[in-house]
Amino acid sequence: MKYVAIINDQQYEIEIDNSGRVLVNGEARDVDFLNLGGSLFSVITENRSYEAVIDDDEDKIAVMMTGRLFETQVLDERAMLMMQRRGAQPTGSGEVHAPMPGLIVEVTTEPGAAVSQGDTLVILESMKMQNELKSPSDGLVSAIHVEAGQAVDKNELLVEIKAPTQET
Repeated sequence: MKYVAIINDQQYEIEIDNSGRVLVNGEARDVDFLNLGGSLFSVITENRSYEAVIDDDEDKIAVMMTGRLFETQVLDERAMLMMQRRGAQPTGSGEVHAPMPGLIVEVTTEPGAAVSQGDTLVILESMKMQNELKSPSDGLVSAIHVEAGQAVDKNELLVEIKAPTQET
């Protein structure tokens, strides 16, 4: 089966065949993937072992690995083809949600601030790891819904970003 993973507006074509072989953009990758229970996984690739916390939400998958948080959208061949035929492109929503429950350590922006895609907006501590939650797009911070020291639940809205061309 073929999939398209979208991470930071870059698309990666992933193909997994019946034998478990993985191709990323046509290049073979040696990957061993094991569920350790719940959302915790062991990933071994290129002779390195990693622990990953993977949270599958309705339209996004959040992966925390090596202290970094990656949000991705994964589409199968049919979903990607349908989006292309409608002329739609998958994009970030302009909202930053908590990918898991935790404690807000720091808010690094303020309302009205101009931010670029990938800028750190909030630092969330979860499972004894600090995770930098980044802006999904360029724009202006229109609202911040949390403050340092606040506990948050999974999927709680933390920050809203408006595109610079939108009225605020």
